[in-house]
Amino acid sequence: MPARSSAAKPIPVCIEATGKKAFATALDWPGWCRSGKDEHAALDALADHEARYRVVARAASVPFAPGRLTVVERVPGSATTDFGAPATAAMAEAEPLGKADVRRLAALVAATWTVFDEIVAGTPRALRKGPRGGGRDRDPMVAHVLGAENAYARKLGVRVPEPKVGDARAITVQREAILDALRTGSASGAGVERGWLPRYAARRIAWHVLDHAWEMQNRTD
Repeated sequence: MPARSSAAKPIPVCIEATGKKAFATALDWPGWCRSGKDEHAALDALADHEARYRVVARAASVPFAPGRLTVVERVPGSATTDFGAPATAAMAEAEPLGKADVRRLAALVAATWTVFDEIVAGTPRALRKGPRGGGRDRDPMVAHVLGAENAYARKLGVRVPEPKVGDARAITVQREAILDALRTGSASGAGVERGWLPRYAARRIAWHVLDHAWEMQNRTD
């Protein structure tokens, strides 16, 4: 793990855990979220991915000088947590953001897409199989990410046609619609009825994008 400056600010972290799995989420950095078998393993994984997340912050032109990971909130997980996705919003994510923080949030989410696209461009079609012989190849993984984002968008009240792999225009329409919803909702602190809080949606979307981007890197020969 990189050496940390004594002047760096602590990083607020939320832990979402069941008896089987835990996620550690850096609340101010959408997408910097990793899992482990328990809280300690999740925190170690989060720290281990600091350098990878630095690439996202650089793409967003957001200064990134993280300090100590500091758990400020713990929330119960669910069957979705055990399945492998962070599923519970933190109390902190209900708080509205100021204009500058809304712009920062949107820039970081957009940067995860920039990083994802760059990784996709450098990834071969066929990926090394996982330890049990499974795992999607590149294009099916991209299709999965696009489809998941289309479903996530509906949690924000956004309904657009699901893009196909390679349809740059449709992908841009979907991403811009999501960003607009995140900007509006994060400023008000309100969620869509029976939907997601925008700040939770931002980190869930960003986590999913980066999780698969990093998977592509890990499974590329």
